[in-house]
Amino acid sequence: MHYRIRHTTRYHYPERVVLCHNRVQLQPAERDDQRTLSFDLKVAPEPTLVRPFEDFFGNRTHYFEIHRPHTDLEITATSEVIRLTGPVSSLPPSPPWEAVRAAILGADPSPRTRVNRLYTLASPLVVPNPALVAIADQHLTPGRPLLEAVMALTLWIHESFAYAPGTTSVSTPLDQVLDQRAGVCQDFAQVAIGALRALALPARYVSGYLETQPPPGQPRLQGADASHAWFEIFLPGSGWFGFDPTNASRPADRHLVLAVGRDYADVPPVKGVVAGGREHRLTVAVDVLPLTTPPTDTPATTS
Repeated sequence: MHYRIRHTTRYHYPERVVLCHNRVQLQPAERDDQRTLSFDLKVAPEPTLVRPFEDFFGNRTHYFEIHRPHTDLEITATSEVIRLTGPVSSLPPSPPWEAVRAAILGADPSPRTRVNRLYTLASPLVVPNPALVAIADQHLTPGRPLLEAVMALTLWIHESFAYAPGTTSVSTPLDQVLDQRAGVCQDFAQVAIGALRALALPARYVSGYLETQPPPGQPRLQGADASHAWFEIFLPGSGWFGFDPTNASRPADRHLVLAVGRDYADVPPVKGVVAGGREHRLTVAVDVLPLTTPPTDTPATTS
């Protein structure tokens, strides 16, 4: 599938901001199952400095500074992406989860293994909790194939937690989500990650988009799409496998990847500091539009 993504973030400040430093993760990932054909980042007011770089997790990131006073900031990222994953077939066979854990925690000193071990540890928003251990024990029973167990966990979260926008924020502790059994996609991904890490299995957070479709007969509303989140589990020798507990599914051609990290704290679309401004008003508009014209085989461009 071929998509155009437009993500616009606007900040309005009641008083002037005299200095602004921001880091944005809005350029879609380049992966085996996804290609970014083009990317354009526009910031107003015009930044004094813009610097692209790759973060520790391999995410395409941009840092910018604005030194002129301003009361409004607008960040617009426009991308064209090809998602190479088609309809998801049945899960492939996988070894028992205990064998996967042993392989990850074994003596392999390779850099890839060291990075993957990082995903077995606690992180800022996913901390140990006895409830996560109980959830893990419920689904990862002795000898159960890893991917089968993770799919069961995914379906259980979908059935057991209510999707309730407004009940949580990006800073809501995971124990509150577990207590109230309600939240949004980011919370459900982090519940799954926490349960898997409770058994020292490598799980990571994925931020991105999901193409939404309006009800039959209704027009697509401009700016009405939104960011999405799911998680991935690592299987040595095969790579990362994604699961979407919000939709009780595995990610397919409508899931577009922005970035990966230990949890949401590693991959917010926009993060920064300002001098001045006081409290701000934030609005976000996202459009994920399927394109019917096959793209030419051109490399990604960045501006």
